[in-house]
Amino acid sequence: MTLKICVAQLNFVVGDLPGNSQKIIDVARSAYADGVRLLLTPELSICGYAAEDLFLRPAFIAACDDAVKMVARELAGLSDMTVVVGHPSGGDSRTRSVAIQNRHNAASVLRGGVVLATYAKRELPNYQVFDERRYFTPGKEVCVFEAGAADHKVRVGLLICEDAWFEQPARQTRDAGAEVLAVINASPFHIGKGNEREQMMRERVAACGLPLVYGHLVGGQDEVVFEGHSFALNADGAVASRAPSFVEDRFVVQATRVQACVHLTGPVAPERSTEADLWDALVLGVRDYIGKNGFPGVILGLSGGIDSALVLAVAVDALGRERVRSVMMPSPYTADISWIDAREMAQRLGVRYDEISIVPEFEAFKASLAGEFRGLPEDATEENIQARIRGTLLMALSNKFGTIVLTTGNKSEMATGYCTLYGDMAGGFAVIKDLAKTTVFRLARWRNANDPYGSGSAPIPLRIITRPPSAELRPNQTDQDSLPAYEVLDAILERYMENDQSIEDIVAAGFARADVERVTRLIKINEYKRRQSPVGIRVTHRSFGKDWRYPITSRFWA
Repeated sequence: MTLKICVAQLNFVVGDLPGNSQKIIDVARSAYADGVRLLLTPELSICGYAAEDLFLRPAFIAACDDAVKMVARELAGLSDMTVVVGHPSGGDSRTRSVAIQNRHNAASVLRGGVVLATYAKRELPNYQVFDERRYFTPGKEVCVFEAGAADHKVRVGLLICEDAWFEQPARQTRDAGAEVLAVINASPFHIGKGNEREQMMRERVAACGLPLVYGHLVGGQDEVVFEGHSFALNADGAVASRAPSFVEDRFVVQATRVQACVHLTGPVAPERSTEADLWDALVLGVRDYIGKNGFPGVILGLSGGIDSALVLAVAVDALGRERVRSVMMPSPYTADISWIDAREMAQRLGVRYDEISIVPEFEAFKASLAGEFRGLPEDATEENIQARIRGTLLMALSNKFGTIVLTTGNKSEMATGYCTLYGDMAGGFAVIKDLAKTTVFRLARWRNANDPYGSGSAPIPLRIITRPPSAELRPNQTDQDSLPAYEVLDAILERYMENDQSIEDIVAAGFARADVERVTRLIKINEYKRRQSPVGIRVTHRSFGKDWRYPITSRFWA
């Protein structure tokens, strides 16, 4: 006999308790009709992940409790179906300290209209984007339950995400009689994270000698993206099954008892390239931020450069051409090839394209400031005025038509301050905020060679990729007038910002001291700009945002 286990790899909306609950009910009924008798939903599936300070509101916890009970009642007719739902539990409204002491990141086991058991997460992550100790206290008990028909029951041990990264919870669950581990998760994507999870879970099954089903969330939530990539491992560590990434999926694994052991089988989605993961993460992040927040569409400034070109291609793949508008805003320094390339790209993707010259506004600003600036040479002030005129025009169009402005700055620019406050930083969502410039070029070439969403192959004109990047805010300007070569800059950025290497360590690795000190100084002095930038999609293990919390006022630099 075989037990069918379904992982509901679903895309939930934070705070949409009725919608999330109905999704769980619908997939449970559908899976039951296909013979599934154990359904696993992701971590905190009732409320969505992560609800942040909503967890501090007693009314929110109470509403989640009611939603769990409602799901149990609605599924009461599926008498031999076991459903695991993730949710916050506990808390007390008397004082904040008491509330936190009694609040847990939990999962409940539902069957026959009732809650059979509730498990509290034991290991609470508090690194990178995680802040669970702010909201929860750890559980102490194990949870093992039976699932399946009367003649084929399997003892399932329940763990939540971080629990499975430590040996003790899994070992104690095995010792309590579990035959298979069910791990429900909500772990944000970054490059390589899917392989990291599989490897860590391979170590876990090797240590405890049990097969494991890893059910994961999918979807975008503000800065973070969850990629799905649920999977199952047998006790020998071999991949038994793997769900596709970045899409909702009703992922079914079959658990068959072979002598005294449980053996898992199911479909195995192919492994993916880094570029495919990155692209889908950006597309899903844009689609969900726009869709979940109810924006009718997006607008962006199209300059003829690589960054805005990449953002435009992502936006079209995410939303369709009808919901994307591009605006070219030439200045006195805009090269003819920028006009030509911007028009060609908009035509290739079939998006609305408009041109609004900023020359009259620029001349008006200079005339207004002529008395104040008399005798002073033009410098970055006049460059920033151009960027701010463009930002003002885009925000005016956003206000009038309700579309959100997508900013087009990359991580290299955010790190070094090669961007203008209230100018090219003005907007609502920063799509490539966590992509280094060298990654931008690599991803543009990948997208030209692949057409995953059918929006037209090779959307980015080749010249946009091959020409030297320039802000075009003064004559004959290129980025490398102000910055080291991007290959050097990005390598230093990765070592210093993402991996916390010291200046001396980076110099010892072969980088010129002048370059290292220049880049790290720029990172330090531009913290004030980054604090005022829009939220953007996190795709590395350390992004500017929740991962990076540095003081603006600081004299430490090493």
